[in-house]
Amino acid sequence: MPLTVTLPEDLVARAAAEAERRGVSIDQVVAEALVTRLAEAIPAAGTRRHLAFAGVGASTSGKNAVDADELFTEGFGRD
Repeated sequence: MPLTVTLPEDLVARAAAEAERRGVSIDQVVAEALVTRLAEAIPAAGTRRHLAFAGVGASTSGKNAVDADELFTEGFGRD
């Protein structure tokens, strides 16, 4: 599916240099970078997230382990 985006010149230059280095098109470099970034930011459906529990019971948070479900609902670990 074609998509047009406007990127800063320095980013285009970096992508072009990487494409040349690898001997592939700039489209491929940008698509791979986008796939990688989105995979990190938005887990695929059905993928289980592994979250750290550091700080869940910290005295400054006011939350305890029994509040874990509420923390997950609020988006804990999605930053």
